[in-house]
Amino acid sequence: MNKDLSNPYRELPSVERLISDPQVLVKTKTLPKEVTLEVARKTINSARKIIASGNEPLTYEKIQKRLLSELDRFRKIAWPQEVINGTGVIIHTNLGRSPLSEEAQVSVKSVLQNYNALEIDLQTGTRGDRYNKISELFNLLVGADESLVVNNNASALMLSLSSVAFGKEVIISRSESVEIGGGFRIPDVLNQSGAKLVEVGTTNRTYISDYEEAINENTGAILTVHLSNFKVVGFTSNPTTEEISTLGEKYDLPVIQDLGSGCILDTSKYGLSKEPTPQDSVESGIPITCFSGDKLLGGPQCGIISGTNSFISKIKKHPLTRALRVDKITLAALHSTLLHYINGEVEEKIPIWKMISMPLEKIEKRAYYLAKEIGEIATVTDSFSTIGGGSLPGETIHSKSLRINCESINGGANSLSQHLRNAPTPVIGKIENEHILFDPRTVFVNQDEILLQSISYALKASQKNNESI
Repeated sequence: MNKDLSNPYRELPSVERLISDPQVLVKTKTLPKEVTLEVARKTINSARKIIASGNEPLTYEKIQKRLLSELDRFRKIAWPQEVINGTGVIIHTNLGRSPLSEEAQVSVKSVLQNYNALEIDLQTGTRGDRYNKISELFNLLVGADESLVVNNNASALMLSLSSVAFGKEVIISRSESVEIGGGFRIPDVLNQSGAKLVEVGTTNRTYISDYEEAINENTGAILTVHLSNFKVVGFTSNPTTEEISTLGEKYDLPVIQDLGSGCILDTSKYGLSKEPTPQDSVESGIPITCFSGDKLLGGPQCGIISGTNSFISKIKKHPLTRALRVDKITLAALHSTLLHYINGEVEEKIPIWKMISMPLEKIEKRAYYLAKEIGEIATVTDSFSTIGGGSLPGETIHSKSLRINCESINGGANSLSQHLRNAPTPVIGKIENEHILFDPRTVFVNQDEILLQSISYALKASQKNNESI
C-alpha cells in the first residue's frame, strides 16, 4: 500500500508503536504504563505542532530521541535543580531567594527524619502551641509582645487586614498602593481581605492631615507599606511612622505596617541605606508589623506578624490562620535562623549576610584564581553586587567579577549562556556587551571548582557547535 506523502500527519507513529520500541521499553520497564503513555502522547503532540506550524516534520528517529530525552528528564533530574548563582544578585527570587545556613539545613533534616515536639509541651505532656518558641525569639529580637508565622508576607498582610478591618475602610497613601511582585498588588490583597481601600494624598506627596481627613465611623485601620522594591525620589513627602502611630492612637485605630524585606540588622553598617526594621516599628508604637522571612532575614519563605498581644491574639483566632499556617519544616529552619541573631553570629552563619559582608579582597582573589584557570578569554573586572528580592532598591556593593569574552565563540554570549544553563550543574551569569560576568560574591566558596567545570563544559559544547557548522 502506498503511503500518503501529501499528508505528513499520517507519518507520525502511533502511541503504541512508540512505547513498544525496544529502546523505549528499556527506559520504561520500571515506570507505570500510564506515565509512559502520557509522555508518549505529549511527544507525538509536540511533533504534530511542528507540522502545523509549517516546519519540516520530525523523522521517527527524532521523535523517538525526544521521547527518550523526556523520560530521562522526568526520571533523573531533581527539581528544583541546584544552580550556581553568578549574577551578583544576593537575594535572587528566580533562584530561590535566601539559601539557608548549615544549622538550618540540619534542623530541617532532623524534623523530616524524626517525630518531633511540634505541638506538645514536654514539661506538662499537654498539647502545646507550634508558634510559642518562634514567638519568644522574635519578641527578644524586635521587642514585640507576640508574633505569628504564616506562609508568606502577602498572607501576613491579608490575614492582618481581614482580622481587624473586615467590611471596613483601610486608609493608605496613594504612593504606597503598589505592586509587590509577581503581579500581586496591594489593592488586590486588600480587597481579598474584605476591607475597602481608601487612598489619600498624591503619588509623590502625602501628609498626616490627608490621613486624618479620611477617618470616619467606617474606618477600620490605617495601612503603611514600605517601598522595598523601588524608590520615589525628588519632590516627595510622607509622614513618619511615629506620626502615623500617634494618629492611630488618637482615633483608637490599628496601624498595620508592611515592611516587606524583614531586615533586623542595621544595613548602614555595610555601606547601604538604612532599611526600616521591625524594631523601629515596635518602638514607634505600631501594633501590627508584617515582614518576610526569606529576604533580608535570611530564613525560609514565610511571613511574620509581630505586634501587641491584643491584636496578635485576635489574628491568631481568625479562621484563615489555620489555612495559612506553616509546617514543621519552615518552623525548624526559621528557629535555627533566629538563633544566629540571638548568638551574634549572623555574618558567620547566614549565607546572604556572609555574602553582603564578604571583603572585596577575598572576592578579587577568587576571581583572579578562576580567570587564571580558564585562560586567555577570562579577565577580572570591577562590578557591583545588588541585594535583590525586593530589598534595598538601587543599592549596590562594589565587587569584582570573572569576565569571559564571548566574541570568538559561535553564537556569542547568548549561546555560551545557554550551554552554561545546560551544564551538569547549571550556571546563571550576567551578560554585558558580548561578555559573561560571574560575581564570586554570590558563588559559594565550595562551588568554585564546580563553576570551573561548568564553564569548561559550556566552552567545549560551544566548540563542538562551531565544528559542526
